[in-house]
Amino acid sequence: MANVTTKSNVAINKKNRIKQDGNIQIVAYVYLSILTALVLIPFTLLIIASFTDNDVVLRNGFSFFPEQFSLEAYRYIVTEWATLGRAYGVTIFVTLVGTTISIIITSLLAYALSRDELPGRNIIMFLVVFTMLFNGGIVSTYIIYTNVFGIRDTIWALIVPNLLLSAFQVILVRNYFRFSIPPSLIEAAYLDGASEFGVYSKVVMPLSLPILATVGLMTTLQYWNDWINGLYFLTARNGSHLFSIQNVLHQINENIAFLANVSTSELAGIPIAQLPSNTIRMGIAVVAIFPILLIYPFFIKYFIKGITMGSVKE
Repeated sequence: MANVTTKSNVAINKKNRIKQDGNIQIVAYVYLSILTALVLIPFTLLIIASFTDNDVVLRNGFSFFPEQFSLEAYRYIVTEWATLGRAYGVTIFVTLVGTTISIIITSLLAYALSRDELPGRNIIMFLVVFTMLFNGGIVSTYIIYTNVFGIRDTIWALIVPNLLLSAFQVILVRNYFRFSIPPSLIEAAYLDGASEFGVYSKVVMPLSLPILATVGLMTTLQYWNDWINGLYFLTARNGSHLFSIQNVLHQINENIAFLANVSTSELAGIPIAQLPSNTIRMGIAVVAIFPILLIYPFFIKYFIKGITMGSVKE
């Protein structure tokens, strides 16, 4: 009789746990659905606004159901593609080169910090974490980059400032190397006569695709969306040919309101006073973000795996 009662209680408890887990899952789905909607709604409005007639936007504001659609913003983008295309090329070049070098630097430091036998490892780790809390400020940073490194009005102005490591990414990669790479593989490589760099390049790196894709995606987004370095280190007179797509968008945001008042001038056959100023901003924003939307789905599975495993700690 006691055994029957025990089995009955176990069955009831199991049923209650299943029901509780089901309720938690429903709440999680609802919560994530709300967050997804909060992300998609502004982006959808951005796309619709780029296809909306500018006069309608000025009269009624942005709407999901505009009175009149228009391609004027994209016609302007096509006519100005000499400038925008060059900015696109600069952005792609900076993103590819900067991301590649940044991954190499981050992974090299993270590998060194993952080795217990590294002399002064704790001191170096403290210095890395220290940069998460303190920095020299904008003025000192500007002086160092312009007077010491001499990157003003060069392509390196868009690459070097973001190369000086992200402590968060170093810690992620270091934890992945330390806890996800089997120590037996590293020991076997040592026994086979591999050097430290050989272990890093032939054993650790090939097994670290998830975390490398994770930090690569974060770095790519950082470089692609960066406009502040162009604002600081590129001048309109000597460095405008190095403007990224984000800098061009920022420049348009700064200047188009002024240009709209110059009714006697013309740009690409369109009176400036009649330029679709608001929808141009939306159209360039859509064009700027489109490549990221294309590559993101291919990295998301690695991103989830890498960010989860790289966050493990002792």
